[in-house]
Amino acid sequence: MAGAPIALIRGLPMLKKWKIDRIITILTLVTSVIPVYLAIKKPQPVAQPQTAAMATQNAKSFEEKLEQLEKAKEPEAAPAEVHITSNEVSAAFAQSAGAIPAATGQITPNTDIGSMPAILDQQVSFDGDQVHGQFLTTIAGKNVWITVSGHLGSKDGYATFEPTEFKIGDMSVPTSLVNRALQKQLVDQRDKLKLPDSVGGVKIENGELVLTQK
Repeated sequence: MAGAPIALIRGLPMLKKWKIDRIITILTLVTSVIPVYLAIKKPQPVAQPQTAAMATQNAKSFEEKLEQLEKAKEPEAAPAEVHITSNEVSAAFAQSAGAIPAATGQITPNTDIGSMPAILDQQVSFDGDQVHGQFLTTIAGKNVWITVSGHLGSKDGYATFEPTEFKIGDMSVPTSLVNRALQKQLVDQRDKLKLPDSVGGVKIENGELVLTQK
């Protein structure tokens, strides 16, 4: 039986290599599956849902604040400035898309906003000087949440945006990988970024959207 230990000893390097290869295979499989899982996993919402009554009131408040900017100002008066909450912005988005139900209910990720088929749901929140946007869309047949955060500003009568965070599902993506494509999209959509004639500036400050009269 002396040959058995010798054979076992001789086989250890092959066994070790097999184990290493198996571990590498397992790690490769796991690390390839995790990003896919994270990409389709729903992230933590950036905003809380609103009841229909709350959304209707917030949408009305949004309109009233914009109307303040359209009023003619006195020659010596400083430009008017309005502060808009993220709930007011979200409600205005939902109302413009026809997503605020007439009856009492909740605006949820399942709310139908048929006028914007590419975006199945959207949420907006403000934090400090940043805006956080979360959008549900379809990628490769799967519903995927896209989360983007950044600084909103204005230049030459157009809105500008500089991203600070980008996520697909629950997976973070370096902004350096997406900023170039994002800025190109903004250039292509430049007409849609033109500020209303009554608005001279836009920024996020102290967790609110601040619009300054022109």
